[in-house]
Amino acid sequence: MRFRKTLIYLILAMGSVFALSIWVLHYPSTRDRIRRLVGGGGESGAERNELRGINDAPAGDSFPGLQGAAASIAHAQEQALSTYGDFVDSVAFSPDGRTLASGSANSTIKLWDVATGALKHTLSGHSNGIYSVAFSPDGRTLASGSVDMTVKLWDVATGALKQTLSGHTYYVESVAFSPDGRTLASGCWEEMKVWDVATGKLKQTLSVQGEVNSVAFSPDGRTLASGSLDKTIKLWDVATGKLKQTLSGHSDQVFSVAFSRDGRTLASGGWDRKIQLWDVATGALKQTLSGHAKAVRAVAFSPDGRTLASGSEDSTVKFWDVGTGALKQTLRGYRGDINSDVFSGEVNSVAFSPDGRTLASGSNDQKIRLWDVATGAPNQIFSGHSNYSVAFSPNGRTLAWGSEDDTIRLCDVATGKLRQTLSVHGGGVLSIAFSLNGRTLASADEDDTIKLWDVAMGKLKQTLSGHILPVTSVAFNPDGRTLASGSEDDTIRLWDVATGKLEQTLKGHGSWVKVTSVAFSPDGRKLASGSRDETIEVWDVPKGALVQKLTSGSEDGPLGTPGGEPLRVPYEVNSVAFSPDGRTLASGNSDEKIRVWDVTTGKRKQTLREHNGGVLSVAFSRDGGTLASGSLDMTVMLWDATTGAWKRTLSGHSSYVSSIAFSPDGRTLASGSDDRTIKLWDVATGKLKQTVSGQSRSSP
Repeated sequence: MRFRKTLIYLILAMGSVFALSIWVLHYPSTRDRIRRLVGGGGESGAERNELRGINDAPAGDSFPGLQGAAASIAHAQEQALSTYGDFVDSVAFSPDGRTLASGSANSTIKLWDVATGALKHTLSGHSNGIYSVAFSPDGRTLASGSVDMTVKLWDVATGALKQTLSGHTYYVESVAFSPDGRTLASGCWEEMKVWDVATGKLKQTLSVQGEVNSVAFSPDGRTLASGSLDKTIKLWDVATGKLKQTLSGHSDQVFSVAFSRDGRTLASGGWDRKIQLWDVATGALKQTLSGHAKAVRAVAFSPDGRTLASGSEDSTVKFWDVGTGALKQTLRGYRGDINSDVFSGEVNSVAFSPDGRTLASGSNDQKIRLWDVATGAPNQIFSGHSNYSVAFSPNGRTLAWGSEDDTIRLCDVATGKLRQTLSVHGGGVLSIAFSLNGRTLASADEDDTIKLWDVAMGKLKQTLSGHILPVTSVAFNPDGRTLASGSEDDTIRLWDVATGKLEQTLKGHGSWVKVTSVAFSPDGRKLASGSRDETIEVWDVPKGALVQKLTSGSEDGPLGTPGGEPLRVPYEVNSVAFSPDGRTLASGNSDEKIRVWDVTTGKRKQTLREHNGGVLSVAFSRDGGTLASGSLDMTVMLWDATTGAWKRTLSGHSSYVSSIAFSPDGRTLASGSDDRTIKLWDVATGKLKQTVSGQSRSSP
């Protein structure tokens, strides 16, 4: 099934290369996914493949099987820290080895307790994916580089944002502290910047040919190494900013560079599937290590300098003997194989613990693994599920939530007790909705389908198939006869609930653009859809016609209306909701703002600004007096829907809030979070009434 999705993506890409190129440039948060999908790895290959019809992808690529590893680790446990529901692009140990930091494509950084696997902090503030994280030598500060073109410095103890370093004109691929902790280097497209950590001021900018994928300071802090798209490694004098030498040997772009502890050897990994070891003093190539079947995304030396770890797109981690260049062992444990998505198990980052006994690896299967370096065995598993969507039954007695662990849970609101668990068996549940009579529950699933459930019996009634990519949102028409679904395949579909037949397909958002949210007006005659093309579209349901496109590129002035020239909503639209009277439409956006629109005129009425992270969900109370919003900043906010005035902030979640829902009487608000909990709040007082935990623990 996953391989089929990959073929679908490839067909779409080949048929719309020009549109895809524009889309990829405009949405850097997904640029890495697409470049890997089309080219099988790094950017140079992807760009060439787009132009050449995917003719020069490396031949003979395959994912290693997992059968050989199964017997050797059957007795062990794997510590897989279940993270974000998105790619883990970077991992780093704190200097004392007690904390592990991970950065993900979902715009957050997580800090983990290495001993227990418990989540300590979720750092929210970036508006796009995290490509790199690094601890300062004293362990007090964490730096992060992001697709949002900024570098942020965080207080590790409190999780608070200390400062934001701005100045890059493209996404930041790599960050590294100098050994004394006073200087930070960051790399992006055709440049590296060197910053004063204490003041946050830019010290110098170094020009590089092509994208800088990785940066690393030598142990003495005098030399800065950069690995780049131009197939070279460059060594820079930190004091003067001058180029000392260029190391050439890779046949394609260099993804990762790392110095040995003594500073005499530099390792580099590249798209050409090779790892090269260099003599730093002379610039001479010492040896080339071959064995990976796909691009090498990450390299790291053990603290004693005797072992080199490498992570690859072939879904493996390898340990090498630095002295001899011999392969010591291969760690397998990722989902990647020839029948899965090409990016499902890619290893993006590796890091040794300070004592050298543990290796952490982050990958596209959304997990972090901790390995025993001596034996190559994983240690133990901590797994749970993130809560993607919450919904109250129409009578307010039942709360349902859908999760990434392929389940829907129903609990009694009065007691907080779990009533039943529905097993989806098809991928994570991205959205759920009750019919108006409360008898049917619809779920939007990652397996491209919508499932309709009998709430009383807890049984599956029917499965609606037609979308060709994951379904992100579902909503019932108030009359209960029609169900709308939005999908990553850029379509909205309307289904007959009684028969399960497809009534019509609405397509107005651009190609290759994910539809993030759908909502019916109270009278059922209009349907709103939000999308990553930064627009909201309003449809006439009986006619199936697009009647409005709500768009804005400016915080002032009128919005686009039918017949007018549309502008753009800054950043993607994550959620849309109609007010109970149908006259107002609210949208939550990735630029940290909520926009309130007049449905009749298409003009923006208000822009609400208080959140410090993208707004993932919005909902009106039944009486229309209150608007609620959930955000990447881990908070829920309540607003006066008439005046737009902020009323209060509900704090308590330890990770981003992905879904919110009012009870029918408007007295209770439910919020679902990536912290694996659902919280019920008293709307009048803002006090927490109860917390429902959906966390589960399992072993391989």
